Amino acid sequence: MASQLTLSIVTPERELVRVQADEVELPGTEGYFGVLPGHTPLLATLTVGRLTYRVGQERHVLAIATGLAEVLPDRVTVLSQIAELPDDIDVARHADLKIGVVPIINLEWIQKLHRDTRDRGYSKEQVADVVLRRMPDYIHYIVPQFSETDINFQRVPVVDTSNPFMARDIPTAGESMTVIRFKNPRGIDFPYLLSMIGESFMSRANTIVVPGGKMDLAMQLILTPMILRLMEIRRAQLH
Repeated sequence: MASQLTLSIVTPERELVRVQADEVELPGTEGYFGVLPGHTPLLATLTVGRLTYRVGQERHVLAIATGLAEVLPDRVTVLSQIAELPDDIDVARHADLKIGVVPIINLEWIQKLHRDTRDRGYSKEQVADVVLRRMPDYIHYIVPQFSETDINFQRVPVVDTSNPFMARDIPTAGESMTVIRFKNPRGIDFPYLLSMIGESFMSRANTIVVPGGKMDLAMQLILTPMILRLMEIRRAQLH
């Protein structure tokens, strides 16, 4: 059996990475999955996410878009529409409106624990190990993205989630509030939003808080005019 994997990451423009790796983790459409030397052959579809590979004790991370991964016992070949190294990532280059949707971290862990133990057969200890292994990526790559967004929607439970590893169930939307933060609040009609979304309130000059069950309504009221405006700008540019 091969002691390492030949990892090749290819985009339409070039082969971005070719390296001998000890372990590869891929963002499959069914969830992240790991590959070690000797893995059973498979062909997997990939979604937007983080590709991680380990060489010795060093871990390397890339951001990829949708694509395919061919896994063989001695190699992994990734074909992706977009793949970028961390130093090359420029979110603004790919988006006119940057939106973040994220639960607070304890709620995120509760959701992962319940999904992985109930649907994927993992133990709590295995899930905790995955959370710990991914923490450097979370701190260095995931969290910083939310300082680049134009609008953040953050779901915050109003029930006790202080120990996510002991939570018996996932807090519902009705047991949550959604904090909506605007990077630039200029032009946002907050009085209109407050009148349309019952039980909402302002917590800061650039932040409105709405009941968790009304997040969809809030997103429609906030994003629809913004998207229509972007479409108007794009149509004007094409004429």
